[in-house]
Amino acid sequence: MNTRRAFATPLLLATCLAAALGSSLVLAAGDEAAPPKPQCPKGQVFDTQSQKCVSQTSSLVPDEDRTKYAYQLAKAGRYEEALALLDTLKNPNTAKALNYRGYATRKLGRTDEGIGYYLQSVKLDPQYAQVREYLGEAYVIKGRLDLAQEQLQHIQSICGSACEEYQDLAEAIDDSSKT
Repeated sequence: MNTRRAFATPLLLATCLAAALGSSLVLAAGDEAAPPKPQCPKGQVFDTQSQKCVSQTSSLVPDEDRTKYAYQLAKAGRYEEALALLDTLKNPNTAKALNYRGYATRKLGRTDEGIGYYLQSVKLDPQYAQVREYLGEAYVIKGRLDLAQEQLQHIQSICGSACEEYQDLAEAIDDSSKT
């Protein structure tokens, strides 16, 4: 047997497995900072159980998948689609769903409406750093740097000043004070 080939095959398998597990672990850990790009056409959602795109009205797709995919759509600039998908949730009143609804509406220019959703999300989960970042960014848009600073302080108490949410909001506040 060729020793190089015998070694290369397990190495290749291990590399592929590590890559697959790595991306799964990132998703399992809830890494919301960089969701994968949505791959489904308009009106469809990715179902993690079947590993394919299905109609967003399918009752087989759990709210968790719908919520995650709505965030992917919003981060890809497909805000209206994200909102339409969030409208299909059986339980739309979760911290993440309200945060993502706030994000999509804010990005559509409806900042006050977005703030309302963020505040509902904060009530459900005061320790959710990402919603506090987005709420702070909305306050920056409104010119309320005092309220943005409050959110920055909350984020620091949640995850410290080195976490991405803190860094992003601090940068938004800093950028706004330069203009």
